[in-house]
Amino acid sequence: MQVGKSPQMYDPTLWHRLQFAFSIVYHYLFPQLTMGLAWFLVYWKWRALRTGEERYAKAARFWARIFGLNFAMGVVTGPPMEFQFGTNWGEFTKFAGGVIGQTLAMEGMFSFFLESALVGALVWGEERLGPRKHFLTALGVAIGSWLSGFFIIVTNAFMQHPVGHGMSEDGTLHIADLGAYLLNPWGLVQFAHNQMAALVTGSFVVTALGAYLALRGRSAEQARLYLRHGALTALVASVLVAFPTGDQQAKLVARHQEPALAAMEGRFQTQSSMVEITLIGQPNVRERRLDNPIQVPGMLSFLAFGTFHSEVRGLDAFPESEWPTNIELLYYAFHVMAGLGTLFILLMGLANLARWRGRLETTRPLLWVLMLAFPFPFIANTAGWITAELGRQPWLIYGLYPTSEGASKIVSSGNVLFTLVGLTGLYFVLGLLYLFLVGHEALRGPDAAPHGHAAHGQPGMEGTP
Repeated sequence: MQVGKSPQMYDPTLWHRLQFAFSIVYHYLFPQLTMGLAWFLVYWKWRALRTGEERYAKAARFWARIFGLNFAMGVVTGPPMEFQFGTNWGEFTKFAGGVIGQTLAMEGMFSFFLESALVGALVWGEERLGPRKHFLTALGVAIGSWLSGFFIIVTNAFMQHPVGHGMSEDGTLHIADLGAYLLNPWGLVQFAHNQMAALVTGSFVVTALGAYLALRGRSAEQARLYLRHGALTALVASVLVAFPTGDQQAKLVARHQEPALAAMEGRFQTQSSMVEITLIGQPNVRERRLDNPIQVPGMLSFLAFGTFHSEVRGLDAFPESEWPTNIELLYYAFHVMAGLGTLFILLMGLANLARWRGRLETTRPLLWVLMLAFPFPFIANTAGWITAELGRQPWLIYGLYPTSEGASKIVSSGNVLFTLVGLTGLYFVLGLLYLFLVGHEALRGPDAAPHGHAAHGQPGMEGTP
């Protein structure tokens, strides 16, 4: 097995990785928003059920339409990734399919089917179901979306920190302990971290639309609802992304993937204590140093291992074959994620201070910032996943199965590039369609009558206590 050899342009493995990276980055733009919006819908449906206030029912009705469009895009862009396990990563699938195939099947059977069976009723079934059953539908959709995330995270966690597996006589993997596999400590921490990040995305989008409506002077009641609920949720979720979930994730990396931690911090030399954390700097791999660093003494030792006097091993402590294969991109992805996460806390702290002082809806410069900030959680989530996946390299299953061995042997670079170009064109068209439909709903606003509903009254609220 060749470990740590960087793929060249003529190597099909490079194009396999690029195609899967493009497919999953594009696809995950949608699930993170559905998972982030799901519990807003549950909360607003519950409040409408308990209070009978139309503002909550209207909010749930409007965001259910956005949720439905987003879910549809996730459904369309998801299967190409599943197919690539067979077409692009056949050797890996033969080796590890007996393990990862279990949770991928669970995701389809137990969560995706639950979510997809109910999402139509969520969007169009309010009047037919009535308020109580429609609330339960929203709850089922939320549970399904988060269960789906859990099974996918468990699959990825096995690739990051393999547990609960055994080796069969034919040299392939099988599950030896299902409980250990499903309750992988890496997976539990990663799931909590990922779901809080999804809540950040959803709450930023809700807040941004509230800010847009407030700036336009439209739907004042709905704008206030989105701003207040979105900003509070965004602050809480942003803090939880950093601590404890992000803190625990970093400690797992420090314990189990030391070369990744060193690369994420651009640390080429081992240091015994008071190791600095890097705020800004440029990794110079050829010279084995970090150029122009701005650092905080002692913080990396403390954050990674809990004491200021802990040793942090640099890349010099490991053979180059075990180094991540793209140190520069890993370093920058990590710092983009961490930097944006810090800015999210500061921004939403300021927004909630304005909310507490009763000025959130009238402070126009802040509203502009909140409206324009919504793309950045998508960027931060993407950078976080790039960090996780590049940090795992040069392994497909960390310490167990190298990336260089996993690609399909009979698929050429030309074939992969052909399908990559096709996917890029198809996803570009789908993206334009998605932006048009979501933009249309946003411009119509929450006060517009949804398709299939009367333009007056309170559809679906009969008999609300």
